[in-house]
Amino acid sequence: MLCRAGQAWTELTQVTTDGDGRAAVSLEPPPADAFRLAFDVRPYFESQGRETFYATIAIDFVPPDLTQKYHVPLLLSPYGYSTYRGS
Repeated sequence: MLCRAGQAWTELTQVTTDGDGRAAVSLEPPPADAFRLAFDVRPYFESQGRETFYATIAIDFVPPDLTQKYHVPLLLSPYGYSTYRGS
């Protein structure tokens, strides 16, 4: 996870997902203009012996309230993905 203040991105943490594809991250985020979740997906597909069009998927978002917790799912297939703000 990265955060941006001004033009520079700063890495906050790196996490590996569990067997269910979940990453439990609990941070005290610094004030920032935006946040980025960057998923390195190619190794997963390679471990499954499958091709993929994507190497990395980045999700940039601006949480309206940093005191809240956010669930940001990534739904992934070899040739497409979607994401949304979960509950």
